[in-house]
Amino acid sequence: MERPLRVVEITSIDPDGASFSLPLFNSVQAGFPSTAEDYTEDRLDLNRLLIKHPAATFFVRVEGDSMKNAHIISGDILIVDRAIEPASGKIVVAVLNGEFTVKRLKIDNDQIILLPENPKFPPILITKETDFQVWGVVTYVLHSTG
Repeated sequence: MERPLRVVEITSIDPDGASFSLPLFNSVQAGFPSTAEDYTEDRLDLNRLLIKHPAATFFVRVEGDSMKNAHIISGDILIVDRAIEPASGKIVVAVLNGEFTVKRLKIDNDQIILLPENPKFPPILITKETDFQVWGVVTYVLHSTG
């Protein structure tokens, strides 16, 4: 049974926290294998790569199926930046009638529509009567491949 995508957990980051870096191997081939001599190792700082505004960035765990065609599935962790201006076409975390949801934002003239990325769910038209706020813009999706 398909379920709307909903936020189940929000975690802030420690803007003064230690940097987290991992080894980064350059020149790993996706086609034919190359010799080990072709690899060079650098360090990859995930904070610098994924987080542009530390004080305004949150990790959000979601569950549901309404954004599966945008490759957002149950259990994924979204990196959400509240300092980014919401714009048409962006995937956002929104508060809709007191509940968090994740949808693609569409702004057409003065009309706001929240679009699911699953044809089993209808678009949500935002009216003057709707209690609505864009909470943040999704910048990255983290999920397991297994």
